[in-house]
Amino acid sequence: MTKHMEIRICGLGGQGVVLAGQILGKAAVYDGLNVVQTQSYGAEARGSAAKSEVIISEDKIGFPLVRCCDVLIAMSQQSLNMYVKDLKENGTLVLDEGLVEHAPSDLKVKLFSVPATKTAENMFKSNLYANIVILGAVTKITKFVTENSMEKAIIEDFPEKVREVNIKAFRKGFELG
Repeated sequence: MTKHMEIRICGLGGQGVVLAGQILGKAAVYDGLNVVQTQSYGAEARGSAAKSEVIISEDKIGFPLVRCCDVLIAMSQQSLNMYVKDLKENGTLVLDEGLVEHAPSDLKVKLFSVPATKTAENMFKSNLYANIVILGAVTKITKFVTENSMEKAIIEDFPEKVREVNIKAFRKGFELG
């Protein structure tokens, strides 16, 4: 069986959902996999619905959009409510604990609750790092991309002055996963 995973990261504009998808996609490329990454967000940018979809596969990817996700990462209750219907049975649901109050009780999924925003605020005095914290947890939970490739993608995507704090956020998320 070939390696193939469809991931949707959803939240609100300003949470770094799109950046998280781009970093995840880049890490998969570093691991030698094929990747398609797409994104959408509301016209307001901050506070409106945002999503990033990443398809990772050993094979060629024939269709660029996620239809039924293997992994759903929800960073707001609104986004969970909107996209949970697209999560496959026995898929993986990762919630930002504190921002997502509850998931439907009838889901047949592997559920993980990660205090990403709370951790970012406590460790770094800013919720800006929550997306990187949750990426760390997802990396450990799914084992679909390597820790090294994620760190390489983070280092490449951030200017030198914030690289170290983003690597720390990723490693803390990895611990939480």
